[in-house]
Amino acid sequence: MKAIALFSGGLDSTLALKLIIDQGIEVLAVNINTGFGSTKDRLEHMQNMCAQVGAELKIIDIESEYLQDVLFDPKHGYGKNFNPCIDCHAKMFAVAKRVMESEGASFLISGEVLGQRPMSQNKDAMQTVLNESNCDGLLLRPLSAKALAPTLAEINGWVDREKLEGIVGRSRDRQLELVAEIGLEDFESPGGGCLLTDENFAKKMLDFIKYDKFEVKDIPVMKFGRHLRLPDGAKLVVGRNKDENLHLQNIDSQKYNHVKTVALPGPHSLLSKNATKADRELAAKIILTYCKTKEDTEYTILYDNADEIQAAPFDSRDELKPYTVM
Repeated sequence: MKAIALFSGGLDSTLALKLIIDQGIEVLAVNINTGFGSTKDRLEHMQNMCAQVGAELKIIDIESEYLQDVLFDPKHGYGKNFNPCIDCHAKMFAVAKRVMESEGASFLISGEVLGQRPMSQNKDAMQTVLNESNCDGLLLRPLSAKALAPTLAEINGWVDREKLEGIVGRSRDRQLELVAEIGLEDFESPGGGCLLTDENFAKKMLDFIKYDKFEVKDIPVMKFGRHLRLPDGAKLVVGRNKDENLHLQNIDSQKYNHVKTVALPGPHSLLSKNATKADRELAAKIILTYCKTKEDTEYTILYDNADEIQAAPFDSRDELKPYTVM
């Protein structure tokens, strides 16, 4: 017997794995990468969680499919920010079902807890997700199973329902009891791993789609730096620290020029290639405002190792507020 688990690396999805593995069932933990999580940064953590409970991990990349089918026209709308949670979950379950069929597995599991999240984990929403993904009966939610209708795995006796949980609501008490019983280490506290649920990230997304068509290659740009929109429409992204500067340096996009300071420590930045002369000059002033500069002094800004602009910084970062997206 084999099951496919939708796996985020969080505590609930790890416990769901353990409850099924303990019943002698092989579980393949599938992490579905939409582009808006942090899969690359969390790969080692997910591998550690799977190793502790005895599951194999597989990463499935659906960035293009997600943008095309879900993000910009969700049938069931958005949550508080730019998060199409119901449509997103339905897409993930549909993808997991494809994996189930290709792997010769018999059912699906997830770490969802009934009532834990108001939009996506109420009973109606959870049933809607099953209907939209054609997974009704196939998906077992081990942490809340006793509070939900029996699934095929329980009805057919593949899984002992009495060994599952009936957790409902936002309290984590029972999960922490299970952690102690299992001896699970280095688990994550609950939280929103999806950038689309973040208010600040949503602002950047809404600003972007007002001026440009969003594509897969734009995702890395959205994840780092301060984002500013200049008067003639150019986007400016300015690194906040060494780590962000390194990420921005590694971005290869036909939409942006790389911008850096000359003979002055400063942030790495990106500016729209179609920026007007006025926006380029303004961008130079903004970038210098984030540097340690001297009063009444001009400095050199270099665009893609070719064009140079001489500029002086603003007197105060308060002057940047009209251009700041987030």
